[in-house]
Amino acid sequence: MTQYAAVLWDLDGTIVDTEPLWMAAEHALAAEHGKIWTEEDGLALVGNSLIKSGHYIREKLEIEMSAEDVVDYLVHQLASALSDHIEWRPGARELIEALDSAGVPQALVTMSYAPIADPVAASLPFKAVVTGDIVSRPKPYADPYLLAAELLGVDAEDCLAIEDSGTGAASANAAGCDVLVVPHFVNVDEAERRVQIPTLEGVKPDDLDPLFV
Repeated sequence: MTQYAAVLWDLDGTIVDTEPLWMAAEHALAAEHGKIWTEEDGLALVGNSLIKSGHYIREKLEIEMSAEDVVDYLVHQLASALSDHIEWRPGARELIEALDSAGVPQALVTMSYAPIADPVAASLPFKAVVTGDIVSRPKPYADPYLLAAELLGVDAEDCLAIEDSGTGAASANAAGCDVLVVPHFVNVDEAERRVQIPTLEGVKPDDLDPLFV
């Protein structure tokens, strides 16, 4: 069991290994326009809101598509890929199911849009889902995590957030959450109320509280 009133989960790179799918979609878009997209370009977008990424991509590739059109393209590519196969991050699904069995409420807090989140959320016991298309201020603002806590009927300061990016960790910390960081593609800075571990594999609900003593 855990002392936390709820656990709030990031999606991309935390629960599901979607970063290769994002990068594949970005490469495909670039190729369709005869442009080059690098791994460095892809890593620069990790944790960003989709619309911010859309602006970055259209400017970087110098294409006539609007940022919104770029986002629509990427969302379609990701939703299609996830409907075929979900590549779970080590230990994430097991910890979610263990927390649910222990009666701990959980929410998904992602800046991906609903068509991307839905295939994942459909197979997991989340009590609330916050996606990037329903918040006016995305991560790193506190709004997504504050909304998730509100939907669960708990105080964000009593919640644990699990993240893989600096942008997401900043959002959760700004909301008042403790943040467990499991880095994947990008490094995340140390900060107050923030602990890093290399993997969720083997992590049980009882293991969470001692991390923040």
